[in-house]
Amino acid sequence: MGRVRADRAALLRVDSAQQRHLAEAAGSLSECDGRIYRLARGAVSAFTIHVVGAGVSYCAQLSVARAIGADGYGVYAYVLVWVTVLAYVSALGFDISLMRFVPAYLAPRAFRLLRGVIQYAMRRAGALGCGIALAGVVGVLSWPGELRPDLANAFLAVFAVVPALAVLWICAAVVRGLGGVVAALAPDRIVRDGILLVLVLLTSQGAGWRIDAGLVMTATLLGTVAGLGLVSLAMHRRRPSAVSGVAPIYDVPTWRVTALPLVVISVAEALMNRTGVMLLAWIADTRDAGIYALAFNISLVVILPRIAVNALLAPTISDLFIRNDHAALRAIVAKAASWSLLGATCMALPLLVLAQPVLSLFGQDFVAGVPPLRILVIGQVMAAATGSQLHLMTMTGRERSAAMQLVFSVAVNAALGTVLVSPLGPTGAAVAAGTALIGWNAAMALSIRRHLRLAPGVLAAWPSKTRHIVLTAEDVEKSRTEYKTTETANSLPQPDYDPIL
Repeated sequence: MGRVRADRAALLRVDSAQQRHLAEAAGSLSECDGRIYRLARGAVSAFTIHVVGAGVSYCAQLSVARAIGADGYGVYAYVLVWVTVLAYVSALGFDISLMRFVPAYLAPRAFRLLRGVIQYAMRRAGALGCGIALAGVVGVLSWPGELRPDLANAFLAVFAVVPALAVLWICAAVVRGLGGVVAALAPDRIVRDGILLVLVLLTSQGAGWRIDAGLVMTATLLGTVAGLGLVSLAMHRRRPSAVSGVAPIYDVPTWRVTALPLVVISVAEALMNRTGVMLLAWIADTRDAGIYALAFNISLVVILPRIAVNALLAPTISDLFIRNDHAALRAIVAKAASWSLLGATCMALPLLVLAQPVLSLFGQDFVAGVPPLRILVIGQVMAAATGSQLHLMTMTGRERSAAMQLVFSVAVNAALGTVLVSPLGPTGAAVAAGTALIGWNAAMALSIRRHLRLAPGVLAAWPSKTRHIVLTAEDVEKSRTEYKTTETANSLPQPDYDPIL
């Protein structure tokens, strides 16, 4: 009888262990489903903001293009390229890294580090941005004959945008890290261009003034300052009250190690998107640069679904990777890629068919941008199929590899563009940009497959058909061990204690 009782006790223990295992698995699955639901809900909110913002932005671009013409719009686009690049330099990579640091410090309630990184980022970005703006103004005034008068006036008006735009992006990254999607996106996507639209309409249609690129850049500055004020208010409201009552801690070595590759990524991504405008302005003329810039801006409608998904995806990836929850990470990456591709396809089809009527709204000079627009749209759809790979790499400590791949892609874009712009004009710039974009995403897919053992993009949605590239338990441990021993692992914020506890 004793032996029977012992056997029954053993069976009960096994049954209990199996039940606990099933309960843990069910809990993990439930948590994963909850994360996907929150991601979907946040993505819908972000997509709504981006759609409204895109509508406001394109109305603003329509007003600007019709008011100053193709040549003036080329000047405006060319100057805006430099402003964007300099603003990314001023942000020092914190517009990306804060979406990783904020959740990492918030989870273990490391409020002193959280306050320290926010203060450090804003002060350094503001100081560097003001220095760049001052140097730019001195440079333009020192060589008055080197630039056309309209270009010089536009640059003088726009340099003040650099520090304001950099700090706006940093505040928005903090708000996104704290879970505020709408509060982070609306000031940048709606308010900034909304004020530009109102001011352009008031000056050109209401007052009847003849506006140029310089006045448009002044309106851009006012919109940026207003957006900065709103997002700063949102950041202070969403920040935990305990953060204000603690002394900041500055983990500067960790932040600096992270900053360099992220600065490279930010600047290289801006150049990737605007290389065609720069080459056309240098090699051809500002008219062709304006035509291509408008076609490129319209093609960005296709990536609105992916941008909306990224609004919550980046901090979610960081949180899941820190918690070593690879199953949830795979599921969310697959869902995000599927949503991005579906949304991009729905946006692209009508745009491919109606390219000519859409461009003709901006003026007959812009109809020449129909072939570049179609090429760029097709390239963006193909990129959408791979998902948010750049966020996946930067949020899992692979920012150095991502930076190298992006810099190489920018070089390919510039080399192809230099060859193709002279004979083909804006169409050549579009071919170069599309080729570089597809090649860049293919390189990232290979890197993610190699280092994270994740299927690229939409392929991760069918795990049964991609079983050979799904993480096993041994791969998970190996990946984590390799990550901890690499130099990039040191850039990941280390909490005071295990964030799972």
